[in-house]
Amino acid sequence: MDVGLVAVILIFSPAVIRTVTKHLERQKTLKHELVKNELELEKLKHANYLLETEKMRLELEKELKLDTAPKIKENKF
Repeated sequence: MDVGLVAVILIFSPAVIRTVTKHLERQKTLKHELVKNELELEKLKHANYLLETEKMRLELEKELKLDTAPKIKENKF
């Protein structure tokens, strides 16, 4: 009985090991893609932050120039 069990284990173990190995490789591949996509997203978020900051700075400068511009007195007749 022990010989039969050993024979069955020896016959099926390579298939099981292959299946488990493929599964682990697939998990690592998916994790790699996830990390790569997250990195790209963070790069886009940073670029967007820089653009928004620059836009706000320009708007603030424009507002300050308008506020400090000499006021023209209107003559009311």
